[in-house]
Amino acid sequence: MPQAPFTIVDFNNFWSPSGGGVRRYHLQKMAFYENRQDVLSVFVMPDSRTFTEKRGTGLIIEHVDAYRFPGNWEYRFIWKQKQIRPILKKYMPQVIEVGSPYILPTVVRKAAKRICPEAILLSFWHADFPVTYVGRPVANKLGRFFGRLAERVAFWYAKQEFKKFDGIQVSCKEVMDRLEKHHLPHSHWIPLGCDIQMFSPSKRDEALVADFKSGNPDRLTIFFPHRFCEEKGIELLLGAYDELTERLGVEPEIILAGTGPYLPQVKEAVQKYKHIRYVGFIKSIDEMARHYASVDMGLALSGWETFGLSILESMASGNAQIGASTGAAFEHVTESEAGKILQERTPHALAEAIVELYRSDMQAMKQKARAYAEKFSWNDCFGRQLDLYRKLYQEKRNS
Repeated sequence: MPQAPFTIVDFNNFWSPSGGGVRRYHLQKMAFYENRQDVLSVFVMPDSRTFTEKRGTGLIIEHVDAYRFPGNWEYRFIWKQKQIRPILKKYMPQVIEVGSPYILPTVVRKAAKRICPEAILLSFWHADFPVTYVGRPVANKLGRFFGRLAERVAFWYAKQEFKKFDGIQVSCKEVMDRLEKHHLPHSHWIPLGCDIQMFSPSKRDEALVADFKSGNPDRLTIFFPHRFCEEKGIELLLGAYDELTERLGVEPEIILAGTGPYLPQVKEAVQKYKHIRYVGFIKSIDEMARHYASVDMGLALSGWETFGLSILESMASGNAQIGASTGAAFEHVTESEAGKILQERTPHALAEAIVELYRSDMQAMKQKARAYAEKFSWNDCFGRQLDLYRKLYQEKRNS
């Protein structure tokens, strides 16, 4: 009788069809396991109906009918035992990974304890939610004292959710230090990857470059394919546009791709400025690569990234970056020496940093950006992760 493959089951309420980094992580993980014979990866996808999709010898997607958040969102929420138990009983996994921190970790832990107690429980810290989604917004509205208090409460909540987990995977060293400070389960550094064949300066499209430059070779071009929200810095970019135009002497071309709560402001800016364009949500990876490689620089303005996949993709395409002063953006820009750090989170400071970078040795910066991105690969990421899975599972069995 053939031996059952080593089985991994992934739950993640942060998945959405139009998501950014989390969606890319899971798509790349699926590709890594799809044709393997020795490992079975099961991704539990929140969806509008329940069905099983077998993708290959090593990959199954379990679509689960899940509650959809109201409003302009594509997120769905798995949180009931009846959504989780049948999957654990069906696959009896050795590893369970939970990628979102709200309610789901506790529900999965309780189900696993009854059904597959030998399985190891791991989280992937895709979003530093106590800081990004709790502490910072509260501080903005009520002041720093209440912001810090709310952040501590959020970390206490995370500690309860991930209680008795065997570890937390983290891709940013600054975030890793923060988790250890707040006494969450032991963290493991798993840097994510970048497809350096797909995202490459070779994808530069001269016709697209000419379109962006609009007849002026000195026109600065910037591609912003990030969620339209305060965290990602869209309001900084729109607020800096007039000063950028004045300092550069020519209107820069800003290409905006994506969606989010600031979409109305984006559309208003498109109507107001000739050289701000909105291209919608780009689903094609090839098209994303073409856009990245056909502009002058990238912006990594979120100081709360836990890795920043879009930052690496932009750098792999040969783009120097304006980086935030904290988080993964700071780590990537400082370690690569391929850009400028935004010292203050203001439109004026952003305009200054962009102009300074644009007037520097851009060719050298571009080469450094590409060389840095080449250090990261998805095969290394998931190979390192699989080694961790097996190691922790063996240790648990032997304990």
